[in-house]
Amino acid sequence: MFGLVPFKTDDVKKRSESLEDFITEFFKDDHVGNMNMGIKFKADIRETATSYILEAELPGVKKKDITLEYKDDYLIVGGKREEANEESKDSYIRRERHYGEFTRNFYIVNVDEEQICAEFKEGVLKVTMPKEKIENSKKIEIK
Repeated sequence: MFGLVPFKTDDVKKRSESLEDFITEFFKDDHVGNMNMGIKFKADIRETATSYILEAELPGVKKKDITLEYKDDYLIVGGKREEANEESKDSYIRRERHYGEFTRNFYIVNVDEEQICAEFKEGVLKVTMPKEKIENSKKIEIK
């Protein structure tokens, strides 16, 4: 009946655990990151009363290699990380650090584009985006 094969209860438990392990490993950040074959970075965005603040971890990236653009309500963070020992003739046993170009888009509305400022210090990029002042509209009472 469609390839059904009877097996012992212990076999069911082992197969279930191995499937669970497979699924867990498949969706781990490291594995998904390797599938993308790109550089990923962690970022936090917080909101204050007057602005939005993005803080992104960019270790190993030089300030001159970072690009920032605000276009159509998207903050676009890009750059490149160069390989450390390009001239080294050593063969790696394991290599987890990624090198190359990267870009990431963040949808942020209500930003005063002219007042955006950024600083890069100790591997952390901090972008401050002041909010636009929206004039209060007329108050209408609904009955």
